[in-house]
Amino acid sequence: MASSGVLLPGFVWFLYLFCFLCSLPLSTCNETENDRQALLCFKSRISGPAGVLASWRNTSLDVCDWHGITCSTVSPCRVIELDLKSEGISGPISPCVANLTSLARLQLSNNSFNGGIPSELGLLSRLRDLNLSMNTLEGNIPPSLGSSHSLTYVDLGVNALTGVIPESLANSPSLLDISLQKNNLVGSIPVVTATSPPIQYLDLSYNHISGKIPSSLGNLSSLIDLLLTENNLVGSIPDSLGHIPTLQVLALTANNLSGTVPPSLFNMSSLTFLGLANNSLVGRLPSNIGYTLPNIQDLILSSNKFDGPIPASLPKAYNLRQLYLYTNSLTGFIPFFGSLPNLEELDLSYNKLEAGDWEFVSSLANCTRLTMLMLVGNNLQGEMPSSIGNLSDSLEWLWLRENQISGPIPPEIGNLKSLRRLYMDYNLITGNIPATIGNLHSLVHLSFAQNRLSGQIPDTIGNLVQLNSLKLDGNNISGRIPADIGHCNQLQILNLAHNSLDGNIPSEIFKISSLSEELDLSHNYLSGGVPVEVGNLINVNKISISDNRLSGNIPSTLGQCVVLEYLDISHNNLFGKIPQFLTSLSSLQNLNLSFNNFDGAVPGGGIFNNTGAVSVEGNHDLCTSIPTGGIPLCSTQVDRKGKQNSSALVLRIVMPAVSAVLLILSCIATIYWRKRMQENPDLKEFSEHMKKISYEDIVRATDRFSPANLIGSGSFGVVYKGSLRLQEDQVAIKIFSLNNYGANRSFIAECEALRNVRHRNLVKIITSCSSVDSNGADFKALVFQYMPKGNLEMWLHPGDLEHGERHILTLSRRINIGLDVAFALDYLHNQCASPLIHCDLKPSNILLDLDMVAYVTDFGLARFVFTTSNVQEGDSTSLACLKGSIGYIPPEYGMSAEISTKGDVYSFGVLLLQMITGQSPTDKNFSDGASLHEFVCRAFPDNICDVIDQTMLEDDSNAQEVIKNCVIPLVRIGLSCSMTSPKERPDMGQVSTEILRIKHVASRMYVR
Repeated sequence: MASSGVLLPGFVWFLYLFCFLCSLPLSTCNETENDRQALLCFKSRISGPAGVLASWRNTSLDVCDWHGITCSTVSPCRVIELDLKSEGISGPISPCVANLTSLARLQLSNNSFNGGIPSELGLLSRLRDLNLSMNTLEGNIPPSLGSSHSLTYVDLGVNALTGVIPESLANSPSLLDISLQKNNLVGSIPVVTATSPPIQYLDLSYNHISGKIPSSLGNLSSLIDLLLTENNLVGSIPDSLGHIPTLQVLALTANNLSGTVPPSLFNMSSLTFLGLANNSLVGRLPSNIGYTLPNIQDLILSSNKFDGPIPASLPKAYNLRQLYLYTNSLTGFIPFFGSLPNLEELDLSYNKLEAGDWEFVSSLANCTRLTMLMLVGNNLQGEMPSSIGNLSDSLEWLWLRENQISGPIPPEIGNLKSLRRLYMDYNLITGNIPATIGNLHSLVHLSFAQNRLSGQIPDTIGNLVQLNSLKLDGNNISGRIPADIGHCNQLQILNLAHNSLDGNIPSEIFKISSLSEELDLSHNYLSGGVPVEVGNLINVNKISISDNRLSGNIPSTLGQCVVLEYLDISHNNLFGKIPQFLTSLSSLQNLNLSFNNFDGAVPGGGIFNNTGAVSVEGNHDLCTSIPTGGIPLCSTQVDRKGKQNSSALVLRIVMPAVSAVLLILSCIATIYWRKRMQENPDLKEFSEHMKKISYEDIVRATDRFSPANLIGSGSFGVVYKGSLRLQEDQVAIKIFSLNNYGANRSFIAECEALRNVRHRNLVKIITSCSSVDSNGADFKALVFQYMPKGNLEMWLHPGDLEHGERHILTLSRRINIGLDVAFALDYLHNQCASPLIHCDLKPSNILLDLDMVAYVTDFGLARFVFTTSNVQEGDSTSLACLKGSIGYIPPEYGMSAEISTKGDVYSFGVLLLQMITGQSPTDKNFSDGASLHEFVCRAFPDNICDVIDQTMLEDDSNAQEVIKNCVIPLVRIGLSCSMTSPKERPDMGQVSTEILRIKHVASRMYVR
C-alpha cells in the first residue's frame, strides 16, 4: 500500500502531461485557423486575374500551400510571409491582414491596391519588411506604423499618398530602410531627433514634401543613401549633411533649394553620387573639388546658377563616370578631361564656355568609355579639329549645336562608328557634307540644319539604314536629291527645306513607308510632278513641298495618306481640279493649295468647311458654290441649243469686233489710270487685284458709322464691323484718321505689306477705299475679314463679360495661338521675297476666328528690309518713333538701333510670356525699371507655378506633367526671345519648330 501511495502522484502527473500534449494540436489548429480566416477575409475585398488566388479556398487543408504564402518551419506553423508582388490585383488592403500576428514580411508592390493604408498594420509586432509600392494607395501614412518596433524596411513609393511623414515612423527604433518614392505627399519632413534610428536608406523622392531640409537629418550617423529628389523643398542645404560619415548617395535634385552649397558637402570623401540639379544654387565650384571628392562617380550639378570656370582639379576625380554641369553660367575654356578613364557621360551644354584651340578634344580621346559628349549652346567658335575622329569608339551622342562653329565638317567624323545621335545644327559650318558620313551605320538622328553648307548631298547618305531623322534644312545645298535616300527605310523625319535643290523628287523617297512625322522639301527648285508613290506614305503626318517648281496634277494616290494632318503644296505650278478625296482625309487640319493654277469648283465638305484651315488664294480660275471671300461664285452651266447657237454666233462674228473695241478702251483706260496712280501712289498698291469701293459704300456698310458697330480703335484710326454688298459675310472696316500724324504713312505701309504677303495666319484684305468723304476731305479705309472671336487682348485680359460668357484660354489654345503667330513671323522674316518686319506685335493685333485660329494684323508700322524706294528723304527720321507699343518695343530701338527682325522676336517673346502668365508688360507691378521678362526669369524654372495663369490649367488632372513638359519649355522660349541683346534671341524659324514640338507633346498628353 505504501508503494501505491508513492505511485499515485506520479500517475497523476503523467495524466496531466498526457492531457497537455493532447491539447497542443488543438492550439496549433486554432492558430492556423485564425491565419486562414484572416487570409480569406483579405481575399474577399480584392480581385485579380483568374487563377492568381485559386488555391485560397476554405476547403484547402494547409494554408502554407496557398500561392504567395510562406509559413514558419517550426511548430506551430504560422504565416510569416505574404508575397503577391506584380499579380495584377486590385481593391483595398483589408485590416484583416493585422490578424496574421506572426507576419514578418508583407510584399504587395506593383499592383492596383487602392484606398488607404490600414492603421492596423501597426499592430503587427513582428513585421520587418513592408512593401506597398507602385499601387494607387491614397490618404495619410498611418502614424501607427511607428508602433511596429521590428520594422527595418518600408517602401510606400509610387502611390498617391498625402499628408506628412509621421514622426512616429521616423523615430521607429530599428528602421533601416525607408522608400516613399513618387507619391503626392505634402507638408514638411518631420524633425528627426538625436534618438533617431540607425536608418541606412532614406528615400522620400517624387513627392510634394515642402519646407526646409531638417538639419537633424545629419544625426543619422548610419545613413548611406539620402534621396529627396523631386519635391518642393526650399531654403539652403544644411551643413550637417556634410558631416554624415557613411553617406555615399545624396540626391537633392529638382527642388527649390537656394544659396551656396556648404563647403562640408564638397569635402565628403565617402560620396559616390551627388545630385543637386534643377535648383537655384549659386556660387563657384571649389577649386580643389577633384581632390576632396576622390570617390565621386556621378556629379550632377546641372540647371543651377553656378558661375566661374570649371575647376582645373575636377579631372583629378579619377572615378568620375557622369559629369553634368549643363545650364549654368560657367565661363572660360573647357579643361582637359583626358585623365578620367571611367568617364562615360559629359554634358557641359548651355554655359558660356569656349573651345580655345580645341585641344580638349584631343584629350578626350583618352576617355575610352565615353558614350555621350554634349556641348550644346556654348561659345566654342572656330573650326572643328580633325582629332574629333579620335574620340572613343563607344561614343553614341555628339551634340555641338548652337556654338557659332565655322569651317568645314572634318571627314574624320566618319571614324565614330558607334554614333547614334549627331547634332551640329545652328552653327556657321561651311563646305560640303563629307562622304565619310556614310560610315556611321548606327546613326539614328542626324542634323546639319541651319548652317552654310553647300555642294551636294552625298550618295553615301543611303548607307544610314537605321536613320530615323535627317535634317539638312536651312543651308545652300544644291544638285539633285540622291535616290539612295530611299535606302533609309527607317526614316520618320526628312527635312531638306530651304536649300537650292533641283531636279525631280525621287520616287524612292515616297517608298519610305516609315515616314510618319514630317516630309519637308519646301523652298527649293524642284521640278516635275508629284510622284504617284506618295500614296505609300500612309503614316505621314506632315508633307510640305511648297515653294518649288512642281507641275502636273495632285495624284489620286495622295488620298491613301489617311493620317495626314498638314499638307502644303503652295507656290508651285500645279494645275487641274482640286481632288474631292481631300474632303475625306479626316485627320487633315491644315491645307495650303495657294498660288498654283488649279481651276474649277472648290470642293465642299471635310476640311473645306473650315475656312481658317484651308488656303486656295492665288488660283485665279477657281470658283465656289458657297459664297466665300475672295473666290467668285461658279456660274450655272446651261445646255440648251439656243444658247449653243448664240455662243457660236458670238464666237464667229461678234467677238472679233468686241475685242477690237475693248483693245481701244483698254489703251485709254491704261493711260488714265497711270496718271491717277502717279498722283495717288497708294491706289497703285491694290489696282491689280482688288475691287475698290466708295465712301458711300463704307457709310452704308457701317450704318452711318453707328457706335453700335464700333469694335476697336488705335493710334491711326477706328475699326467698325459691317456688311458690304460684294461680301455676304460680315467684314471689319479700318478707317484711318488722316488728321493724326503718321496715319497716311500707316495706310501706305499697310497697303504695301498686304500686297506682298500671303499666309494663312496673316489677316487677309478684301478691298480698300481711297476716296473723299462728304466734306471733300481725303478718306482711306481697308476692309478685312471679320473675326468673330475678337483679339487676343480681350481673351487674356477680359473686362465686363458679355452674357455671362467666360473668356478662358486653355493651355492647348495658347500653344496653338503662339504657334500661329510664330508661323506668321517666320513667313514674314524668312519666306518673303523681301523680309518684312511687323514692328507692332501685341495681343490687340492678334485676331481670332471662329475656330480660334490666330491672325496677325495691323501692318501700319511694317517695314521691308532694304526696301527704300518708297521712302522719301527724311522718312526714316519721321518713322523713328513708330517702332511699336510700350512694353513690346525691344530695348535696342530706344537707342536708335536699326529696325530688324530681332525686334519682332523680342515682341513675340513678351507676347508669349504674357500669354503664359496673364500679366501685361505694362502692368503697374512692372514699374521702376522692372519688366515682365525679369518677373518670369526670377521664378524660372523652380517657382514657375507661382507666376503662370492658373486658369489655363483648370481641371487638368495631370497639371504637374503638363507644366514640366509644356509650360516650362514655352517659358524658356519666351525668355530667350525677350533677351536684352538681339544676338541672344533665336530666329523665328527655330521658335516655330520648338513650339510645334511642344504642341505634339501636349496633344499626346491630352491637354484640353
